[in-house]
Amino acid sequence: MKFPQWLPVFGDTTYRGDCPLEEAEQITFFNKLRREYPKSYGLLALHPKNEAKRKGAQFRQLDRDKALGMSIGASDIILPGNPAFVVEMKRKDHTRCRWQPKQLEYLEAAHAAGCFVGVALGWEAAWEAFNDWLANLAQ
Repeated sequence: MKFPQWLPVFGDTTYRGDCPLEEAEQITFFNKLRREYPKSYGLLALHPKNEAKRKGAQFRQLDRDKALGMSIGASDIILPGNPAFVVEMKRKDHTRCRWQPKQLEYLEAAHAAGCFVGVALGWEAAWEAFNDWLANLAQ
C-alpha cells in the first residue's frame, strides 16, 4: 500500500506479521473513545458505512443512498470539530490491505478543506492520531 506524501501516517509502516482485521481495530478504537469520552467525542464520532459489496437490486439502493448523502470513499473515523478529524483505518500490517475506491480522493478533499487527516495502521495508531488532533485543538 502506498501513501501519498501529503497524507500523515500514524503507526509503524515497517510492521509485518499477524494483526487483527481492520473491522476489529475499528471496533476497539470506537469502544475506547466511547468509554473515555462518553458525553463528548464518543457521542460525536461516526463511521459512515459505505463499503458494502453490492449486486442486483442493491445497486438501486446505492443510488438512493447517494441521493441521501452517502459519500463513496468516506473515511472510517470522522469527528466534527474545527478542524474536523478525518482518519482512514487500515490494518497494522498495511501490506494486507488496499485502498478502496475513492478513499484517497476523499482524504485529499478533506485535507484541502483544512481537516485533520491521516491514515491509521491499527487502533493504537488511530488513538495516537486522535491525541494529536486533541493537542491541536488546545492550541
